[in-house]
Amino acid sequence: MKLSVRIRGDWFVVPCKGTEKIAWLGDEALRRYYKAKIKSGHAEEKVFEVRKAKGGAILDTDDSIKEVLDDNDFITVVLGSDMSSPCTGPAEPVYAEEKIAKETVDEATEYLSLDGNSLSLDDLVRLGKGRYKIKLTADAEFKVNESRDMLEEIVSTNKAVYGITTGFGKFARVVIPKEKLVELQENLIRSHSAGVGPPLSPERTRMLLALRINVLAKGYSGISMGTLKKYIAAFNASCLPWVPEKGTVGASGDLAPLAHLALGMMGEGKMWSPKSGWAAAKYVLEFNNLEPIKLGPKEGIALINGTQLIAALGAEALERAEAISRQADVIAALSLDVLKGSTRAFDSKIHRVRPHKGQGKVALRLRSLLHSETHPSEIAESHRFCDRVQDAYTLRCCPQVHGIVNDTIDFVRGILSTEINSATDNPMVFADCGEIISGGNFHGEYPAKAIDYLCIAVHELANISERRIERLVNPAYSELPAFLTPEGGLNSGFMIPHCTAAALVSENKVLCHPASIDSLTTSAGTEDHVSMGGFAARKCLRVVEHVEQVLAIELLAACQAIEFLRPLKTTLPLEEVYKLVRTVVGPWKKDRFVAPDIEAATKLLQDEKVWHTVKPLMDNYQSQQLVETRVFSPTMSVQTRDNGPATKRRKMSKH
Repeated sequence: MKLSVRIRGDWFVVPCKGTEKIAWLGDEALRRYYKAKIKSGHAEEKVFEVRKAKGGAILDTDDSIKEVLDDNDFITVVLGSDMSSPCTGPAEPVYAEEKIAKETVDEATEYLSLDGNSLSLDDLVRLGKGRYKIKLTADAEFKVNESRDMLEEIVSTNKAVYGITTGFGKFARVVIPKEKLVELQENLIRSHSAGVGPPLSPERTRMLLALRINVLAKGYSGISMGTLKKYIAAFNASCLPWVPEKGTVGASGDLAPLAHLALGMMGEGKMWSPKSGWAAAKYVLEFNNLEPIKLGPKEGIALINGTQLIAALGAEALERAEAISRQADVIAALSLDVLKGSTRAFDSKIHRVRPHKGQGKVALRLRSLLHSETHPSEIAESHRFCDRVQDAYTLRCCPQVHGIVNDTIDFVRGILSTEINSATDNPMVFADCGEIISGGNFHGEYPAKAIDYLCIAVHELANISERRIERLVNPAYSELPAFLTPEGGLNSGFMIPHCTAAALVSENKVLCHPASIDSLTTSAGTEDHVSMGGFAARKCLRVVEHVEQVLAIELLAACQAIEFLRPLKTTLPLEEVYKLVRTVVGPWKKDRFVAPDIEAATKLLQDEKVWHTVKPLMDNYQSQQLVETRVFSPTMSVQTRDNGPATKRRKMSKH
């Protein structure tokens, strides 16, 4: 057997037969540690405990190695002086960083072929989740080889070409001797690996790695096929370098994040894999039978120029924004029905005369969910003859407010779909005409501006949702018990969940300030306008998360409101939503620990279970109900009320 053992950040390969005890493994690793550090095999330290690197499970020192460990396992040895004491305070456990909460990696069996031109945002997200492995198309391999052949021919002629035979940025006029071209590229990776902050999650790192492979597959970067295939092999084995989330200004590409990605592939820094957790990159590669990359001319700059961090995080934000926008319509419909609102504002005639695509789509969804002949609502029927003339804007204007979010998502999808299939390197290698041209495709302004727009738009779903929560918990608006609790005073009910929603909405208002309107000059004036797209994407993800949480609170409040309207029922689709929620969160009969309920409802939305529950029933409405139901209410014209039937039917419109 061969085990990789870490002591205080240093890794040692310890061969063994497997019959030895765990205690022996700790002592042998400590001996090797001392021998490496002070050229002595004598250890004054004592082993406190031996743990598995992934998860930190403590191993019994009396167990034999082969009983509790597998070949190529990763182990952490904790020394006595590493532990906390009353004097020094708690020491940082050396195994803590190995833990990655809720991360599971399925072993993909299906391959997705990349050619640099046809990757969809949906497939990018699936690649991040480990659903596919990657391979190149034959055409992509041809283009990559063609551009590399041309580049090597240029290097052999000693021509001065930016980033290939010269320095970078301000050093573009410094010509590098041929014998130092490899060192030039390696120095570039090491010096640009200057990111800070926590690492990207494995899922996001997979997206980043997949995007970089897709861009290189276009054949305009001059990368060698050997290096590109090592990137693909690392992706397929889910060996993912440590990539700090902060440090990019989004021009000349996402230099720092992509440099960290390349650094791990060089066998330097840290890397994560499902088998090892976080460990030294060279050991993670070795135990997954992978070789570190060895950079040739131009390859360093080819690996770090581009907008892949912005685009990868933006793609996740977009997919989550689209999922929550659909479900926001469902939750709004439920709130409207329990607040005894009118469906008249969703009449197709209204939306036909202001024919925005998103507005019409939302109005149709609301009609599919609310009272109709296909899906009658007892709650709606109970207040048909009330004297309310019209509803508040948060109910009546859902198609207009939610609609523009849908249209924004469509717009941003177009920008990001183009971006993830674009060549964003510099300089660009055009093998078909034998030219290498410096340009600015690495500038992140396109995705940065689009993601800022997405951030502003999706926030509005939470903004209007919080106002609907206010209407649900305020008896002056809802005609329901205050804070939706049966014994107010003794119980606080939804008082503080509403405060949580208000806090998240307020925080979003700050986060929605566009990052892309800022710019700071970098690289001694050479890079004098930047996009700040990395922060635009990171804060957009935070805003989307807050939107999911606010809508989860509204969903819980609306379901709680139904409890006070029983035995009346809402429509079939909305009753199914109620049943879904009640599988994870029970009704509030008295106060209880609320945070887990909000988390559970948020998870339902993140998994799109609310949408998948109602979608077949909405489709059924649109296929079965050939005429639009128009229910009599006080908002109908006097002539219709005096002379017309109680329910008027009109041919259905898809607007």
